[in-house]
Amino acid sequence: MSEKTYKQQLELANLIERFIKQDGVHPTSVPSLFLIRESIIKEPISRVNKPSFCIILQGEKEVLLGEERFLYGPGRYTVASVDLPVTGQVIKASKESPYLALKLEFTSTYVLEVINETDIQFKQGKNSKRAMFVSEVEPFLLDAVLRLACLLDNPKHIPVLAPLIKKEIIYWILQGPHGEALEQIALEGSNASRIREVIDHIIKNYEEPFRIEELTEIANMSVSSLHRHFKEVTTMSPIQFQKQLRLQEARRLLMVDPTNVADVAFKVGYESQSQFSREYSRMFGSSPRVDIRRMRENYA
Repeated sequence: MSEKTYKQQLELANLIERFIKQDGVHPTSVPSLFLIRESIIKEPISRVNKPSFCIILQGEKEVLLGEERFLYGPGRYTVASVDLPVTGQVIKASKESPYLALKLEFTSTYVLEVINETDIQFKQGKNSKRAMFVSEVEPFLLDAVLRLACLLDNPKHIPVLAPLIKKEIIYWILQGPHGEALEQIALEGSNASRIREVIDHIIKNYEEPFRIEELTEIANMSVSSLHRHFKEVTTMSPIQFQKQLRLQEARRLLMVDPTNVADVAFKVGYESQSQFSREYSRMFGSSPRVDIRRMRENYA
Protein backbone atom coordinates (compact mmCIF):
# COMPACT_ATOMS: atom_id res chain seq x y z
CA MET A 1 0.00 0.00 0.00
CA SER A 2 1.42 3.38 -1.04
CA GLU A 3 1.79 6.24 1.43
CA LYS A 4 -0.86 8.23 -0.45
CA THR A 5 -3.35 5.36 -0.28
CA TYR A 6 -2.66 4.89 3.42
CA LYS A 7 -3.29 8.60 4.09
CA GLN A 8 -6.52 8.56 2.07
CA GLN A 9 -7.81 5.54 3.99
CA LEU A 10 -6.86 7.15 7.29
CA GLU A 11 -8.71 10.33 6.29
CA LEU A 12 -11.82 8.29 5.42
CA ALA A 13 -11.61 6.36 8.70
CA ASN A 14 -11.33 9.61 10.67
CA LEU A 15 -14.31 11.03 8.80
CA ILE A 16 -16.45 8.01 9.68
CA GLU A 17 -15.37 8.20 13.34
CA ARG A 18 -16.26 11.89 13.36
CA PHE A 19 -19.74 11.43 11.90
CA ILE A 20 -20.88 8.29 13.74
CA LYS A 21 -20.28 7.49 17.39
CA GLN A 22 -22.57 4.48 17.73
CA ASP A 23 -22.36 1.04 16.14
CA GLY A 24 -24.58 0.23 13.20
CA VAL A 25 -25.28 1.13 9.58
CA HIS A 26 -25.98 4.85 9.28
CA PRO A 27 -27.57 6.59 6.26
CA THR A 28 -26.07 9.94 5.32
CA SER A 29 -27.18 13.16 3.62
CA VAL A 30 -25.64 11.78 0.42
CA PRO A 31 -28.35 9.57 -1.13
CA SER A 32 -27.45 5.83 -1.15
CA LEU A 33 -24.30 6.41 0.94
CA PHE A 34 -23.99 4.65 4.30
CA LEU A 35 -21.32 4.76 7.01
CA ILE A 36 -20.78 1.61 9.08
CA ARG A 37 -19.22 1.12 12.50
CA GLU A 38 -18.93 -1.99 14.70
CA SER A 39 -16.87 -2.11 17.90
CA ILE A 40 -17.62 -5.70 18.95
CA ILE A 41 -17.80 -9.02 17.12
CA LYS A 42 -21.36 -10.33 16.96
CA GLU A 43 -23.24 -13.29 15.50
CA PRO A 44 -23.23 -13.60 11.69
CA ILE A 45 -26.11 -11.67 10.10
CA SER A 46 -28.06 -13.07 7.14
CA ARG A 47 -29.72 -10.59 4.81
CA VAL A 48 -30.40 -9.76 1.19
CA ASN A 49 -27.52 -7.60 0.04
CA LYS A 50 -28.62 -4.91 -2.41
CA PRO A 51 -26.41 -4.00 -5.38
CA SER A 52 -23.65 -2.04 -3.71
CA PHE A 53 -20.00 -1.10 -3.38
CA CYS A 54 -18.44 -1.43 0.07
CA ILE A 55 -14.94 -0.47 1.15
CA ILE A 56 -13.40 -1.27 4.54
CA LEU A 57 -11.15 1.29 6.19
CA GLN A 58 -10.52 -0.56 9.45
CA GLY A 59 -11.17 -4.11 10.67
CA GLU A 60 -12.10 -7.19 8.65
CA LYS A 61 -15.30 -8.84 7.44
CA GLU A 62 -16.29 -12.24 6.09
CA VAL A 63 -19.23 -12.70 3.72
CA LEU A 64 -20.69 -16.06 2.68
CA LEU A 65 -22.58 -16.37 -0.59
CA GLY A 66 -23.89 -19.92 -0.68
CA GLU A 67 -20.76 -21.89 0.19
CA GLU A 68 -18.35 -19.32 -1.27
CA ARG A 69 -16.37 -17.21 1.19
CA PHE A 70 -15.28 -13.60 0.65
CA LEU A 71 -12.82 -12.06 3.10
CA TYR A 72 -11.76 -8.43 2.94
CA GLY A 73 -10.18 -5.72 5.02
CA PRO A 74 -8.43 -2.34 4.57
CA GLY A 75 -7.34 -1.66 1.01
CA ARG A 76 -9.97 -3.95 -0.49
CA TYR A 77 -13.56 -3.49 -1.57
CA THR A 78 -16.47 -5.74 -2.45
CA VAL A 79 -19.19 -5.29 -5.05
CA ALA A 80 -22.54 -7.06 -5.26
CA SER A 81 -24.13 -6.45 -8.66
CA VAL A 82 -27.57 -7.98 -7.91
CA ASP A 83 -29.71 -8.67 -4.85
CA LEU A 84 -28.06 -11.62 -3.09
CA PRO A 85 -28.89 -13.53 0.10
CA VAL A 86 -25.63 -13.45 2.05
CA THR A 87 -24.37 -14.07 5.57
CA GLY A 88 -21.88 -11.52 6.84
CA GLN A 89 -19.83 -11.19 9.99
CA VAL A 90 -17.33 -8.62 11.17
CA ILE A 91 -14.40 -10.76 12.32
CA LYS A 92 -11.96 -8.06 13.44
CA ALA A 93 -13.15 -5.17 15.59
CA SER A 94 -12.69 -3.71 19.06
CA LYS A 95 -13.67 -0.64 21.05
CA GLU A 96 -10.14 0.71 20.59
CA SER A 97 -10.10 -0.07 16.86
CA PRO A 98 -13.67 -0.48 15.55
CA TYR A 99 -14.63 -1.88 12.17
CA LEU A 100 -15.21 1.07 9.84
CA ALA A 101 -16.65 0.86 6.35
CA LEU A 102 -18.42 2.88 3.69
CA LYS A 103 -21.18 1.50 1.48
CA LEU A 104 -22.68 2.94 -1.70
CA GLU A 105 -25.81 1.34 -3.15
CA PHE A 106 -26.66 1.57 -6.86
CA THR A 107 -28.95 0.09 -9.51
CA SER A 108 -28.27 -1.69 -12.79
CA THR A 109 -29.90 1.28 -14.56
CA TYR A 110 -27.31 3.57 -12.97
CA VAL A 111 -24.49 1.28 -14.16
CA LEU A 112 -25.96 1.24 -17.68
CA GLU A 113 -26.02 5.05 -17.72
CA VAL A 114 -22.30 5.12 -16.97
CA ILE A 115 -21.58 2.53 -19.67
CA ASN A 116 -23.58 4.49 -22.24
CA GLU A 117 -21.82 7.75 -21.36
CA THR A 118 -18.31 6.30 -21.74
CA ASP A 119 -16.31 4.40 -24.32
CA ILE A 120 -15.53 1.39 -22.11
CA GLN A 121 -15.09 -1.65 -24.32
CA PHE A 122 -15.87 -5.16 -23.06
CA LYS A 123 -15.65 -8.54 -24.66
CA GLN A 124 -19.13 -9.85 -25.29
CA GLY A 125 -18.58 -13.21 -23.58
CA LYS A 126 -21.39 -15.71 -23.23
CA ASN A 127 -20.36 -16.94 -19.80
CA SER A 128 -22.01 -15.23 -16.85
CA LYS A 129 -19.83 -13.83 -14.07
CA ARG A 130 -20.19 -14.11 -10.31
CA ALA A 131 -22.40 -11.28 -9.02
CA MET A 132 -20.10 -10.65 -6.06
CA PHE A 133 -16.38 -10.01 -6.07
CA VAL A 134 -13.59 -8.59 -3.93
CA SER A 135 -10.82 -6.47 -5.39
CA GLU A 136 -7.88 -4.29 -4.39
CA VAL A 137 -8.81 -0.62 -4.29
CA GLU A 138 -7.09 1.49 -6.94
CA PRO A 139 -5.84 5.04 -6.18
CA PHE A 140 -8.28 6.73 -8.59
CA LEU A 141 -11.24 4.85 -7.09
CA LEU A 142 -10.21 5.65 -3.53
CA ASP A 143 -9.79 9.32 -4.45
CA ALA A 144 -13.37 9.45 -5.77
CA VAL A 145 -14.72 7.72 -2.65
CA LEU A 146 -12.93 10.23 -0.44
CA ARG A 147 -14.31 13.19 -2.41
CA LEU A 148 -17.84 11.77 -2.11
CA ALA A 149 -17.50 11.29 1.65
CA CYS A 150 -16.06 14.77 2.10
CA LEU A 151 -19.30 16.22 0.72
CA LEU A 152 -20.77 15.39 4.14
CA ASP A 153 -18.79 18.40 5.41
CA ASN A 154 -20.19 20.56 2.58
CA PRO A 155 -23.84 19.49 2.22
CA LYS A 156 -24.84 22.40 -0.02
CA HIS A 157 -22.75 20.85 -2.82
CA ILE A 158 -24.32 17.37 -2.52
CA PRO A 159 -27.17 17.83 -5.07
CA VAL A 160 -24.76 18.82 -7.86
CA LEU A 161 -21.55 16.92 -7.09
CA ALA A 162 -22.73 13.66 -5.51
CA PRO A 163 -24.36 12.25 -8.69
CA LEU A 164 -21.20 13.05 -10.68
CA ILE A 165 -18.86 11.46 -8.15
CA LYS A 166 -21.06 8.37 -7.79
CA LYS A 167 -20.88 7.88 -11.55
CA GLU A 168 -17.11 8.26 -11.34
CA ILE A 169 -16.96 5.53 -8.68
CA ILE A 170 -18.98 3.17 -10.92
CA TYR A 171 -16.71 4.12 -13.83
CA TRP A 172 -13.55 3.13 -11.94
CA ILE A 173 -15.13 -0.16 -10.80
CA LEU A 174 -16.01 -0.92 -14.42
CA GLN A 175 -12.39 -0.16 -15.36
CA GLY A 176 -11.11 -2.55 -12.70
CA PRO A 177 -10.24 -6.25 -13.04
CA HIS A 178 -13.82 -7.37 -12.35
CA GLY A 179 -15.57 -4.67 -14.34
CA GLU A 180 -17.04 -7.13 -16.80
CA ALA A 181 -19.05 -8.81 -14.04
CA LEU A 182 -20.75 -5.50 -13.25
CA GLU A 183 -21.20 -4.61 -16.91
CA GLN A 184 -22.91 -7.92 -17.78
CA ILE A 185 -25.61 -7.42 -15.18
CA ALA A 186 -26.54 -4.03 -16.64
CA LEU A 187 -26.54 -4.85 -20.36
CA GLU A 188 -29.98 -5.83 -21.57
CA GLY A 189 -30.07 -9.22 -23.22
CA SER A 190 -26.87 -10.57 -21.67
CA ASN A 191 -27.10 -13.93 -19.90
CA ALA A 192 -26.31 -12.27 -16.58
CA SER A 193 -29.02 -9.62 -16.99
CA ARG A 194 -31.58 -12.31 -17.81
CA ILE A 195 -30.58 -14.14 -14.63
CA ARG A 196 -31.06 -10.84 -12.79
CA GLU A 197 -34.68 -10.82 -14.02
CA VAL A 198 -35.14 -14.35 -12.65
CA ILE A 199 -33.63 -13.26 -9.32
CA ASP A 200 -36.01 -10.29 -9.16
CA HIS A 201 -38.95 -12.61 -9.77
CA ILE A 202 -37.90 -15.07 -7.05
CA ILE A 203 -37.33 -12.27 -4.53
CA LYS A 204 -40.74 -10.71 -5.19
CA ASN A 205 -42.47 -14.10 -4.89
CA TYR A 206 -40.15 -15.96 -2.50
CA GLU A 207 -43.00 -17.40 -0.42
CA GLU A 208 -44.68 -18.96 -3.46
CA PRO A 209 -43.61 -22.26 -5.09
CA PHE A 210 -42.35 -21.88 -8.65
CA ARG A 211 -42.17 -24.12 -11.68
CA ILE A 212 -38.80 -24.25 -13.40
CA GLU A 213 -40.60 -23.68 -16.72
CA GLU A 214 -41.80 -20.35 -15.36
CA LEU A 215 -38.21 -19.27 -14.73
CA THR A 216 -36.93 -20.50 -18.10
CA GLU A 217 -39.62 -18.41 -19.78
CA ILE A 218 -38.51 -15.30 -17.89
CA ALA A 219 -34.86 -15.93 -18.79
CA ASN A 220 -35.58 -17.21 -22.31
CA MET A 221 -33.22 -20.10 -21.62
CA SER A 222 -33.34 -23.87 -21.56
CA VAL A 223 -33.49 -25.60 -18.18
CA SER A 224 -29.82 -26.59 -18.32
CA SER A 225 -28.71 -23.09 -19.38
CA LEU A 226 -30.78 -21.47 -16.64
CA HIS A 227 -29.25 -23.67 -13.93
CA ARG A 228 -25.72 -23.15 -15.27
CA HIS A 229 -25.92 -19.36 -15.52
CA PHE A 230 -27.91 -18.96 -12.29
CA LYS A 231 -25.29 -20.90 -10.35
CA GLU A 232 -22.46 -18.95 -11.97
CA VAL A 233 -24.04 -15.65 -10.94
CA THR A 234 -25.23 -16.63 -7.45
CA THR A 235 -23.30 -19.87 -6.53
CA MET A 236 -26.73 -21.48 -5.94
CA SER A 237 -29.55 -23.17 -7.80
CA PRO A 238 -32.88 -21.27 -8.00
CA ILE A 239 -34.44 -23.47 -5.32
CA GLN A 240 -31.46 -23.00 -2.99
CA PHE A 241 -31.67 -19.25 -3.58
CA GLN A 242 -35.37 -19.23 -2.68
CA LYS A 243 -34.70 -21.35 0.41
CA GLN A 244 -32.14 -18.85 1.69
CA LEU A 245 -34.60 -16.00 1.16
CA ARG A 246 -37.32 -17.84 3.07
CA LEU A 247 -35.08 -18.75 6.00
CA GLN A 248 -33.60 -15.26 6.26
CA GLU A 249 -37.07 -13.71 6.35
CA ALA A 250 -38.18 -16.30 8.90
CA ARG A 251 -35.25 -15.39 11.14
CA ARG A 252 -36.11 -11.70 10.85
CA LEU A 253 -39.75 -12.34 11.77
CA LEU A 254 -38.78 -14.56 14.70
CA MET A 255 -36.50 -11.86 16.08
CA VAL A 256 -39.63 -9.70 16.36
CA ASP A 257 -41.85 -12.46 17.79
CA PRO A 258 -40.12 -15.76 18.68
CA THR A 259 -43.27 -17.47 20.00
CA ASN A 260 -45.02 -18.42 16.74
CA VAL A 261 -42.58 -20.68 14.88
CA ALA A 262 -45.36 -22.51 13.02
CA ASP A 263 -47.01 -19.27 11.85
CA VAL A 264 -43.70 -17.94 10.60
CA ALA A 265 -42.92 -21.18 8.78
CA PHE A 266 -46.20 -21.03 6.88
CA LYS A 267 -45.86 -17.29 6.24
CA VAL A 268 -42.55 -17.70 4.41
CA GLY A 269 -43.86 -20.56 2.28
CA TYR A 270 -43.31 -23.82 4.18
CA GLU A 271 -46.15 -26.32 4.35
CA SER A 272 -44.42 -28.43 7.01
CA GLN A 273 -43.11 -27.03 10.29
CA SER A 274 -40.80 -30.01 10.73
CA GLN A 275 -39.22 -29.41 7.32
CA PHE A 276 -38.85 -25.73 8.19
CA SER A 277 -37.12 -26.55 11.48
CA ARG A 278 -34.75 -29.01 9.77
CA GLU A 279 -33.73 -26.56 7.08
CA TYR A 280 -33.49 -23.71 9.57
CA SER A 281 -31.18 -25.74 11.79
CA ARG A 282 -29.08 -26.75 8.79
CA MET A 283 -28.61 -23.10 7.75
CA PHE A 284 -28.21 -21.41 11.13
CA GLY A 285 -26.74 -24.23 13.23
CA SER A 286 -29.56 -24.70 15.74
CA SER A 287 -33.34 -24.89 16.04
CA PRO A 288 -35.36 -21.68 15.54
CA ARG A 289 -36.04 -21.16 19.24
CA VAL A 290 -32.43 -21.79 20.32
CA ASP A 291 -31.04 -19.64 17.51
CA ILE A 292 -33.32 -16.69 18.22
CA ARG A 293 -32.62 -16.86 21.96
CA ARG A 294 -28.87 -16.73 21.22
CA MET A 295 -29.31 -13.88 18.73
CA ARG A 296 -31.37 -11.84 21.19
CA GLU A 297 -28.77 -12.32 23.92
CA ASN A 298 -25.99 -11.37 21.53
CA TYR A 299 -27.70 -8.16 20.41
CA ALA A 300 -29.14 -7.16 23.76
